[in-house]
Amino acid sequence: MRVIIFDLDGTLMNTLDDLHDSVMYALKQEGLQPIPKIDTRRYLGNGIKSLIWKSVNQSCPSADEQVKERVLSTFRTYYVAHSMDKTAPYEGVLQMLKECKEQGFITAIVSNKLDAAVKDLYHVFFEQWVDVAIGETSTVKRKPAPDMVNEAIRQLSLLYKREINKRECVYVGDSEVDIQTALNSELPCIAVSWGFRDRNWLMECGANHIIDHPSELFAEISSL
Repeated sequence: MRVIIFDLDGTLMNTLDDLHDSVMYALKQEGLQPIPKIDTRRYLGNGIKSLIWKSVNQSCPSADEQVKERVLSTFRTYYVAHSMDKTAPYEGVLQMLKECKEQGFITAIVSNKLDAAVKDLYHVFFEQWVDVAIGETSTVKRKPAPDMVNEAIRQLSLLYKREINKRECVYVGDSEVDIQTALNSELPCIAVSWGFRDRNWLMECGANHIIDHPSELFAEISSL
């Protein structure tokens, strides 16, 4: 395996506080009740529309589609402006990515986060170590569809001026969405237990390869 495709939220970065704060702000603007951070954590992984719909349904089950759309719009604007207030890479992640570069791995990020926020975080934290980063847009289906992974492979092939084969690739993520994304993309999956889902949940979701610290990645890749 020479190509590593990473999820972002819960895998490379702890983004929970900024996401939760943005949900709380958007709910408040509509006069809706706050929800616990643990529930925001549970709702992450399937893109921001899913996050907002579930959050609004919990806060106010009687809220209609127009309310949800307004909360979503407010969330989008607020989160793009505040995506780095509290967000940071997990301990050991930057060292892991540095070692990826030094060992000659090709790397990409694929995320259901808004593409503008993905690009902002990429340029600040990862551009030195990661080759491309792709977020949610209207033109590429979000995970667990394989489209983002396929687009990352296409961009990497152009960047390195050679065809990258899926047999070279491994997918790394922290949730059931990532496990399904890897399956749909026909890639082996390494799940991480330090993110938004714990080891037991990942095992229940079918994860066969789980690491508990970024430093374990290379040994796990070697075992595939």
